[in-house]
Amino acid sequence: MTCEKLEKCPFYNDKMDINRGIGAMYKKTYCEGDKTKCARYIVATQLGPEYVTDKLYPNMNNVANKLLEENKK
Repeated sequence: MTCEKLEKCPFYNDKMDINRGIGAMYKKTYCEGDKTKCARYIVATQLGPEYVTDKLYPNMNNVANKLLEENKK
């Protein structure tokens, strides 16, 4: 279930500061694996891409949940 947002995702396109080993693992797990578990994907689809910052990494579900709670529509 590859993520359809890969083309514009700064994380996937190495525009964010990531450790190569961990970054590669996150890409395989979230970007090329189960996108529905990616914090960036969750925030973008539920709140909008303007809520996804360059400080939000795919594994930061606790931050994503906090953003969702704070910005309920």
